[in-house]
Amino acid sequence: MESNCKTIVWFRRDLRIEDNPALAAAARDGIVLPVFIWCPTEEGQFLPGRVSRWWLKQSLIHLEQSLKSLGAELVLIKAQSTLSALLDCISAVGATKVVFNHLYDPVSLVRDHNVKQTLSDMGVGVQSYNGELLHEPWEIYNDDGNAFTTFNAFWNKCLGMQMEPATHIPPCRLVPAGGKVENCSIEALGLEDDSEKSSNALLGRGWSPGWTNSDKAFSEFVENHLINYSKDRVRVGGNCTSLLSPYLHFGELSVKKVFQCVRMKQLVWKNEQNLAGDESADIFLKAVGLREYSRYICFNYPFTHERSLRGNLKFFPWNADQARFKAWRQGRTGYPLVDAGMRELWATGWIHNRIRVIVSSFFVKFLLLPWQWGMKYFWDTLLDADLESDILGWQYISGSLPDGHEIERMDSPQVQGFRFDPDGEYVRQWLPELARIPTVWIHHPWDAPVDVLTSAGVDLGSNYPHPIVDVDSARVGLTEAISIMHANEAAANANGTDEVVFDNSETYANSSIPKVVVKGRPPFSAISSYDQRVPSMQHSRSKKRQERCLKDGRIDAGETSKMDDDLSSTAESSSNKKRSTSSGYSFSVPQCSSAMSNSTSAQVQDSSDVMDRWQEENDPEQMMNENGSTKL
Repeated sequence: MESNCKTIVWFRRDLRIEDNPALAAAARDGIVLPVFIWCPTEEGQFLPGRVSRWWLKQSLIHLEQSLKSLGAELVLIKAQSTLSALLDCISAVGATKVVFNHLYDPVSLVRDHNVKQTLSDMGVGVQSYNGELLHEPWEIYNDDGNAFTTFNAFWNKCLGMQMEPATHIPPCRLVPAGGKVENCSIEALGLEDDSEKSSNALLGRGWSPGWTNSDKAFSEFVENHLINYSKDRVRVGGNCTSLLSPYLHFGELSVKKVFQCVRMKQLVWKNEQNLAGDESADIFLKAVGLREYSRYICFNYPFTHERSLRGNLKFFPWNADQARFKAWRQGRTGYPLVDAGMRELWATGWIHNRIRVIVSSFFVKFLLLPWQWGMKYFWDTLLDADLESDILGWQYISGSLPDGHEIERMDSPQVQGFRFDPDGEYVRQWLPELARIPTVWIHHPWDAPVDVLTSAGVDLGSNYPHPIVDVDSARVGLTEAISIMHANEAAANANGTDEVVFDNSETYANSSIPKVVVKGRPPFSAISSYDQRVPSMQHSRSKKRQERCLKDGRIDAGETSKMDDDLSSTAESSSNKKRSTSSGYSFSVPQCSSAMSNSTSAQVQDSSDVMDRWQEENDPEQMMNENGSTKL
């Protein structure tokens, strides 16, 4: 142990002490100062929503107690600048090193780079670790050295790679740093307003945030529910999935531990020739893989929170109809399964991943609303809101991924209703106005005879709306929009105004996906400020950013084969795990890409610049030797 080394452990979305490589390294080195910095201004438009902030607050309380039992107090800081807060901590305790675990979203990449750059220039040691993924994004590439753009190819590659085991046991004891650091209370962080507390109190009846609670939830799932996961997960009602996504998002549960435990179960079931258990484990591990893939996509293509991965989607004429957007949010579309899902989301912050797919598909294909709007609404309202998974899910549904839904695919909510809610129990639970509708009409009440509606107390257009758009009209509208997209794309190509990009997908020869070359690019040096590698985009960037504007109610330049249908959303879900009533919440309609906040746009541009600078400033071979990483 380096007794003279004072190390700041910067906690973010790794709120656990078990299998936390940054904390374990700091504990080995010597004196430790655990720090959590809450900087709302840096989150920009992606400030967590009410229920997500509630979970964060509870998780921090849990972590604070755990660290105190080990001998060190968690320092909570509310700041205007993360970097300034870290510098104050370094000065207060005389720290010689800062450690943290990697994050992969565009905003975090830029922030982490700036922190490392500044601290390294000051002579302060900086080291970051993989506490979030099975494999780092830069470790995974195809035979040509390029990033994957389809999930199956990516996941097959991952399964064939050796993985570092989850071996970081909680430290027995932490030596706290001296000095006076300004520490605020958990309440002073402002994660929860007084007006939100009554609603949030109900969340605690169904959920137990915290890393030790995550371990209990995971053990309960593996021992009692994993074996039936393949058949239970398709039900949209009841506690039918793992319920682990919030724990994974906040880093209360190690994904390596999850993978290894489930893999061991699968091997046991294989030896026992338990086909149901083997299938369940395989499907669950694919859900873990989709979470990995979401980080992989966001890291290699950091523009995906506002632009489609397939370039031709930027010509799609999205319909910027705020009235339709409001009806969707309020569960007033006239399609019972869609409305039930949206009302459950509003009330509880949670919906089954199949319902997420159904409501998002309706949003994009029936209403032709920009998928970025839906992505932002999910971010604002989901308990397990996860930016990378959110991006992957909405890009998948909108036809923006090579192996996602085709843009022309339309799934009828009526058909989906009878498939996933055959008895109508889910609809009746969340749409009490339809509770007395016979099952045969529950998913299409507009077709029910007048006497049936009257007997059930349903007055279409009054206490329940007519369909906002009928299926045939929606199909015609989507077909016309696709035709406009192709015409716009052809015109742009003919005029030579489109940016030049490379295609990574042989299956989708007409799609334009920027190529990312990652082969032979190891992680940053362990003693360098650049130990989290950022890739280089190997395509020519447009000199002038694509204008995105609202014109006559349509977004003329909105920039915006399949994965397993049941895995298209990377977040696990349930419908009865929680019950809450939202209050004090207001939602501002997100403008299309042109109206994204300046700070976020600047950060995305900065992330591209970081990618370029990395290649110029780092010698791969030297960094490999210093970092001790294993080259594939």
